[in-house]
Amino acid sequence: MESKTSSACNTCSQYNAKGLKKLGLNTENIDFVVALAGNPNTGKSTVFNALTGLRQHTGNWPGKTVVRAEGAFEYNNQKFKLVDLPGTYSLLSTSQDEEVARNFILFGKPDVTVIVVDASRLERNLNLVLQILEITNKAVLCLNLMDEAKRNHIKIDERTLARDLGIPVVPTSARFNEGIPDLIQTINEVATGKIICKPHRIKNVPKNIEDAVKILSTKIKKQFPSIPNSRWIAFRLLEGDTHIIDALKTGELV
Repeated sequence: MESKTSSACNTCSQYNAKGLKKLGLNTENIDFVVALAGNPNTGKSTVFNALTGLRQHTGNWPGKTVVRAEGAFEYNNQKFKLVDLPGTYSLLSTSQDEEVARNFILFGKPDVTVIVVDASRLERNLNLVLQILEITNKAVLCLNLMDEAKRNHIKIDERTLARDLGIPVVPTSARFNEGIPDLIQTINEVATGKIICKPHRIKNVPKNIEDAVKILSTKIKKQFPSIPNSRWIAFRLLEGDTHIIDALKTGELV
């Protein structure tokens, strides 16, 4: 039974790969923007290279010393710009890397955020995953380094994980190009609305905090109509996040 399933998946992957064209640094006339996020050492750069065909990429985020990497690929006649965000463990903005990653996901409004995790160390990666799902409605979990997980006899129930997180989960071993065609197809389907994500959100919030968040969120929407995810920003303001407070005061994030 396993061999038939494996064979079917391989056939599917080969078929999907036919629609892929790696564009390298050509990011002109883009249809969709894809953010690539994840902890350090999850193989995120390998995923980036597998999608874009790039091997070296340099540049900095405006006003930052943090490296910025961009590339592109074309799939089914649609062009995707891929932005490789700094590897971070959190989005709480305690470092420039975290601030850059968080601000791009929240205020850059990517069409899809791909979260790359280490399948052999999934639990320690989930903190960042859950933080990102509080920010965006369109995400894909790239369950990378599946070869390492299998070598360590780690099995992951991908369907249950996808159901619990409310987003598609795609297993990959990017260094061997395994699962990359399926990842591309999934990115395309989320970007075009064929897949509707229902990301996991924190629900057990105390009533007094929930009431305060609702009031503050309404005021943020009124003053900054174009700002995304006012609820998340309200939480950050209540926590005294100085980066968000300063960004709102200066209009940097509007």
